[in-house]
Amino acid sequence: MSSVKKVEAGELKAMLHDGTEIAVLDAREEGDFATSHLLFACSVPLSQLERLLALRVPRRAARVVWMDAGEGFAQAAAARSAAFGYQDVSVLEGGVEAWRMAGYQVYTGVHVPSKAFAEVVEHDEHTPWISAQALCEKAAADPDLVLLDSRSYEEYHSNTIPGARSCPGAELVYRIQDIVPSADALVVVNCGGRTRSIIGAQSLINAGLPNQVVSLRDGTMAWHLTGMEVAIGRQEKPPATSSAGLQWAQEATERVAKRFAVERIDAEVLGRWLLDTERTLYVIDVRTAEEYQAGHIESARWVGGGQLVQETDQHIGVWGARVVLTDDDAVRATMTASWLKQMGWEAYVFVPDATYPRIAGMPSSTALSVQHTTPPSLTAAQLASALEGADAPLVVDIGTSVEYANEHIAGAWFATRARLELGGATLPDAETLVVTSADGELASFAVAHLLAQGRSASALAGGTQAWVAARLPLENGMTRPACPANDLWHTPRGRDPQRREAAMREYLTWETALVFQIKQDDDCRFQSFPA
Repeated sequence: MSSVKKVEAGELKAMLHDGTEIAVLDAREEGDFATSHLLFACSVPLSQLERLLALRVPRRAARVVWMDAGEGFAQAAAARSAAFGYQDVSVLEGGVEAWRMAGYQVYTGVHVPSKAFAEVVEHDEHTPWISAQALCEKAAADPDLVLLDSRSYEEYHSNTIPGARSCPGAELVYRIQDIVPSADALVVVNCGGRTRSIIGAQSLINAGLPNQVVSLRDGTMAWHLTGMEVAIGRQEKPPATSSAGLQWAQEATERVAKRFAVERIDAEVLGRWLLDTERTLYVIDVRTAEEYQAGHIESARWVGGGQLVQETDQHIGVWGARVVLTDDDAVRATMTASWLKQMGWEAYVFVPDATYPRIAGMPSSTALSVQHTTPPSLTAAQLASALEGADAPLVVDIGTSVEYANEHIAGAWFATRARLELGGATLPDAETLVVTSADGELASFAVAHLLAQGRSASALAGGTQAWVAARLPLENGMTRPACPANDLWHTPRGRDPQRREAAMREYLTWETALVFQIKQDDDCRFQSFPA
């Protein structure tokens, strides 16, 4: 690991502005990443590197700069990246603190580029909004009011506002004509907080919907904080798009494409780009998961368009890359591309014709591996028997802290994989370790590294899921933590109920303040397209 290149903060700043592709990756756990990070850094925890690296950075020749806060995770991640064939890998000397000390901007939270972008959109476009209290009063008096939850269906189903219908962000323009009862109906777009409310409302406005359109200021959090009941388990989905609705949507997105200079490419161009080894390419299908699974072009992976705009850093890791968005009729792809263009991405639209080859189903695991042999493992029954013996192994669960707290093998300890491998987990002395994770995949990767260090370890075949299926003893709660449970960032609604409302207020304050911080950052690549 000593041979890994190092770059100073000033060098990285210059690299971000030299016009060449670059991926800035943070190797810490997501919870630590959320405490301080660079604007366009992607969270790729060392613990999840095999699963996430190829998705974030698909081209092995792209420049990659790793960082942490001095724990050693970045050095390990850089070495493993090189082992996977990444050719231009370096580490930020001094990590995030060196960046801060150089006078550059450091951010808290997650998905900051998307969150800050929405705040800039609202500020610059003057996106109209309605308060939770005003919405409550308006909805009671106006039966034609249309309330659309622009989050994923799963988020909508878990909690929303009474009367809301699920319509994820990229679906809004595609389906709106079959939802609104008339051009006089007020349309309100909401999400959990602010980002997708703003982007969703402004999407309909940009498309030229004749209705009055507003975002719900501060989303379901504001509804909750106002003291009104949040609905659980709602299932209302938008109707199928009619031919008339599709025609309106296509005409609307033609206008959007013209304003935001969204270009369409053909199969010949896509084919050339897929073979281009000098540029990184992301091909993303932005339709619904059901449509993708029924049939999609082979090079595309699925990300719902609204989620892509909401969590761009989670799906596109290389700045300067090409991004091709695809659907069946150019509506959802064009709307998504219009937002990515404004965020500074080089985004295009590809609509395959009926003859273009398609495949069905969701892709299998994209995990990277350089293992030539399968690490040793125990079945659930073998582990149960071993735990009853005199020389019982120590079971270490490296799944998420939430999974561990929900249920884990009786007697198992919790540790993040990175700290287990790098010696940062405080565990009882044991001759042998048995490592488990939800499905056993991460445990298998961890065991390979532990064996390389000369430690005695095995993986639980099939992971904790196999133990549960065998109906063997379980516990719940954070009973045996060997290191801090900092692997996840929790939404305000996911916090301790006693702190939930305070967390919501803190989150909303943080989110609205981003517009002021981002405007001081010369790394920001947002672009303005006047109407």
